[in-house]
Amino acid sequence: MAHKKVLLVTGAGRGMGADIARAALAAGYAVVATGRNPRKVEQALGAAEDLLVVTLDVTDPVSARSAVQAAVDRFGRIDILVNNAGIMYAGFFEETTADDFRAQLETNLFGPLNVTRAVLPVMRAQRSGLIVTNSSSVGIAGMEFCSAYATTKFALEGWMESLTPEVTPYGIRTMLVEPGFFRTEALSPESASFAEPSIDDYRERSRRIATAFSGMSGRQGGDPAKLAAALTQLMSSAQPPLRWPAGADAVSTLEQKAKTLLEQAEAHRELSSSLAHDDI
Repeated sequence: MAHKKVLLVTGAGRGMGADIARAALAAGYAVVATGRNPRKVEQALGAAEDLLVVTLDVTDPVSARSAVQAAVDRFGRIDILVNNAGIMYAGFFEETTADDFRAQLETNLFGPLNVTRAVLPVMRAQRSGLIVTNSSSVGIAGMEFCSAYATTKFALEGWMESLTPEVTPYGIRTMLVEPGFFRTEALSPESASFAEPSIDDYRERSRRIATAFSGMSGRQGGDPAKLAAALTQLMSSAQPPLRWPAGADAVSTLEQKAKTLLEQAEAHRELSSSLAHDDI
């Protein structure tokens, strides 16, 4: 295994995580494929000499440390971590309970934090590594009915941007992946939940948007297998990008957000720039 790079991916039992694991195996990586249900991971990926399937609940720090230890025990190192596991809880903010909002944060934000915290000592000891975190185009530009989900993705963006200079001195790189709409199970009942309409002002809009989201499941334009292949290519490059919008819709979202930010910076430039103390 000394000549192979080792990749650990979370949420590998289905969807994008399974595609990333397959693409990495095809590219010659040794892969540690993790999920809450290892049987589902095995069913999704089959068997391979360079594949290790490990149980991992990303919301449990002890489970994260155990999975990392299993990877090191088998392969001796971890070169790439792909924080992929996530869920989607959609609904208008007022109709989203505090418990549901917290559950979204536990999986989508604290999950990657738990796994990365477990992996970083290994990468620091190696003085090398790459941490890839799946964000979303909704982590760049928020949208209605996605306040909880967008909160987790915006938080991942800020965390990764701040983590980058902290770990760069130890040869560790980071990469944010910001997919648009891809044909995964993200909008399926297993991954997506919707707030129950409870406020008359939102009721009709809530039902209409939830129906539209459910209707998109399995019809999204992006091909996750192509994303996985492209991601594997970028991970293998000498200079992986700090941020990668995946899909034409994601590129458009970043371009529009950049334009909007520039317009907002310019709109009140004189007023914004007049707030210093007079003695400066």
